[in-house]
Amino acid sequence: MLISGSFVLAEDPTGAETLKESPEAPVDFVWVLICGFLVMFMQAGFALLEAGFTRAKNVANVMMKNLMDFAVGSIAFFAVGFALMMGNDWHGLIGKSGWFLLGDAYDVSTIEIWFFMLVFCATAATIVSGAIAERPKFSTYLIYSAVVSAIIYPIYGHWLWGGGWLSSSDFMTKLGGGYGALDFAGSGVVHALGGYVALAACMLLGPRIGKYDRHGNPRPIPGHNIAYAVIGTLILWFGWFGFNPGSTLSAHELRISIIAANTNLAAAAGAITAMLITWKKLGKPDVGMTCNGAIGGLVAITAPCAWVTPWAAIIIGIVAGFIAVYGYWFLEKRGIDDVVGAVPVHGFNGTWGLIALGLFADGTYGVYTTEPPYVAGLLYGNAGFFIAQLISAVVNFIWAFGTGYILFYILKKTVGIRVSPEEERVGLDIVEHATIAYPNFVSTEAILLPTVKNGGEEE
Repeated sequence: MLISGSFVLAEDPTGAETLKESPEAPVDFVWVLICGFLVMFMQAGFALLEAGFTRAKNVANVMMKNLMDFAVGSIAFFAVGFALMMGNDWHGLIGKSGWFLLGDAYDVSTIEIWFFMLVFCATAATIVSGAIAERPKFSTYLIYSAVVSAIIYPIYGHWLWGGGWLSSSDFMTKLGGGYGALDFAGSGVVHALGGYVALAACMLLGPRIGKYDRHGNPRPIPGHNIAYAVIGTLILWFGWFGFNPGSTLSAHELRISIIAANTNLAAAAGAITAMLITWKKLGKPDVGMTCNGAIGGLVAITAPCAWVTPWAAIIIGIVAGFIAVYGYWFLEKRGIDDVVGAVPVHGFNGTWGLIALGLFADGTYGVYTTEPPYVAGLLYGNAGFFIAQLISAVVNFIWAFGTGYILFYILKKTVGIRVSPEEERVGLDIVEHATIAYPNFVSTEAILLPTVKNGGEEE
């Protein structure tokens, strides 16, 4: 993403000074904003994917959560998150300027970066939505969305993208051979972070009613519309061409062609791998797992996309396909009910993306630019950078899972995080929103069970 430590808040609200210093700036501005619009459209992809994997009685609720992730996240990241992430560095830990986009942050270049960081923030937040679908309180989910957008995502983001210790400390820079830990477009900063917060939430919420039999064996709970999931996957795949190439922050970085190709190849390899695994194991190619294999490939290539060759992107995607499928089965057997497979797809594959960068970076591209020092991984003679990436991956898990667990534990002990069993059986569309996604097809549970209010009491 951004060259760590180079971003400086400088007030230029009209853009006149920016134009004077860089006449070609409008081209870069348009490039970054259009890519940001593509990433924002990924929210529609997540909404359709999650809706497709959930039952009809919860569709409006899961889509409402995606909508509010962007709305709540916009305000939280505007007020607090951006300053913590991209403000002037304080001891390598947090940013300390740019609150509410005031002062020097009232600047055309700064607000361009704010918008691009915002759409990434919304992506991190919405990963949790699908994992915990069909059982959380909507009001509690809004609190989570605000906290992850204001605090959890920005602080780890500062460590890698805002000049923080993981990317810029003397120890990490020396270890990497002139640069610290890297993450081009967010395998760790965005996806692994969201995935491990989702893991914590799933553990504290517990599985859905009926997911496991009395012996603890998992039961399939099919989603209501696999077509939605496929369309959502294709929208996400398309949006990723804004996610990764846009992270050059410049239309003049011609490396965008390689970034786009690597992004596509990893997704294709992940989809084919997941399809073949399920075809072999289940006797038929599973549509949902194939979708997750594609997204897993996209997640895994997001960190290394600018620094690896196309053949390496295919290998990264193949491994991601295995992780998406076997990771889901691994968690399911251990009582963790992740409705859409977000933890293996985003969490495990986000970690794999960070590690893959440390393995396959080929030394032809610099630290977010064409300028040296050039980034090389273990296979190209830089073992120190590989170790730096391992450190980043471990820190990512500790921070994301740890803060996520603390947050949901506090919410569980205070306002509560799960609806009552009666409400869960009726469905969250009616209970939380007094609406039905498909009014011509009303579930028998919604008709036969008494009207419920918060707490499951009869009216």
